[in-house]
Amino acid sequence: MHRNNKIDCDWHSTKYILEIMASIAVRRGLSAVSRKGRGFSTVLVATEEFPGLPSTTPETAKASTASVTKLSSGVTVVSEDAASTSTVTMTFPKAGSGSEQLGEQGAALINKCLAFNSGSGLSTVMILRSIENEGAIPFASVDRDSATLGYTVEPDNAEGLIPLLATDCTMEKWDVRDAKTLATYQAAEANKNAQEVLTESIYAAAFGAQSPMGRPLYSAGAGAYEIASFRTRGYGLDGAILAATGIKDHAAFCSNVEELLSEAPAGSSDAAVESAYIGGEARIAAPIGYAHVALAFGTDASIPLRNVLKHCFSIAGEGVSGFATKGLVGVYGGAATEGAGAIDSAITAALTSKLSADTITKAKTLAKAEALFGMDCGSKGLASTMTASVMESGSFSNATALAAEYDAITEKDVNGALAAALKTNPSVAAVGDIGVVPYQGTFATRF
Repeated sequence: MHRNNKIDCDWHSTKYILEIMASIAVRRGLSAVSRKGRGFSTVLVATEEFPGLPSTTPETAKASTASVTKLSSGVTVVSEDAASTSTVTMTFPKAGSGSEQLGEQGAALINKCLAFNSGSGLSTVMILRSIENEGAIPFASVDRDSATLGYTVEPDNAEGLIPLLATDCTMEKWDVRDAKTLATYQAAEANKNAQEVLTESIYAAAFGAQSPMGRPLYSAGAGAYEIASFRTRGYGLDGAILAATGIKDHAAFCSNVEELLSEAPAGSSDAAVESAYIGGEARIAAPIGYAHVALAFGTDASIPLRNVLKHCFSIAGEGVSGFATKGLVGVYGGAATEGAGAIDSAITAALTSKLSADTITKAKTLAKAEALFGMDCGSKGLASTMTASVMESGSFSNATALAAEYDAITEKDVNGALAAALKTNPSVAAVGDIGVVPYQGTFATRF
């Protein structure tokens, strides 16, 4: 018995040694072939031994090129072809808080919180699991002008999740309950932030506290009927913008998108609501040891021109900074209570200083750099830039064209836009220890 075991052990040892010797012989043979000038691949291709290896000859880097197509469903598709990761976003211009009707205050924020919840025959769990299975990172946002749903994923998986961006939400009562809870929390957190309160206040001053644009974004007071009614109008394909990065074939992508969204809700065909700028004042006094003040004017300038004005104000002012958003340009200043009396003069100086050629040149450079860096900060930033351009002008091409827009701005354009803005009624928002901050009428006499 023991003898048979010893024979077996000897046999296995001998077999193991022979396998090692054979392996060494193969390696020596390959080495000899290599020394004779023949490539390794003539004997054994690397991908046969290690499947899935990346190409050893990388593609030459190229500039991004964008394409824009409007589909029959009313969706505008904008894509670019050079990003290494894909961010796909669906932006609904009629789903911002500026599109809320009377009684719907808070519906925009709550519907944002309903993103990727039950809809189109899929449960919330199934939707979230599908996103997770594709390795995607979902996100959602809302402001006064629009709401956006999107995800970032590898380019090979970019198309499969597109239907989840435009589901027909079934408004399950537990989903609505959780969305309202989340919206209430977000509103409470925003109201703790003085600068968020200042932002809400400047819109109330500029457009009127009871107008759609002037009412608070951070609110959760809408009921179930108002939430559903708002979603039916705002979250439809008509007028929506689908942006995607890292798409090599735009035409094929558009064809697939049209098929993938064939059952998505159409939404309202009415144009997005436009609130008129009126100018005014909003003041919230609070003993926080600090004063926050914003002074804004109405403008219809383009995004590049607004951004140049913003940087002109920051350069011309001391201790204050410019800001710009759709329909508004202005200056913000803040100081501790003991220095609050100097804020108004600093803001006024920034807005009334003569803009020299050097100031405008610097502002153009800063604005252009900011825009280009925004495109280069990742696929999500690029998708956002593409969407904003399409929303305003209906087109987008590439970084070169964007830079050219800033280069084309002249001193006359800047001075003309500033003069037109200063002719509008100023809007003043002040939050905190603001006892010494002048009222809107005082500011109005300075321009």
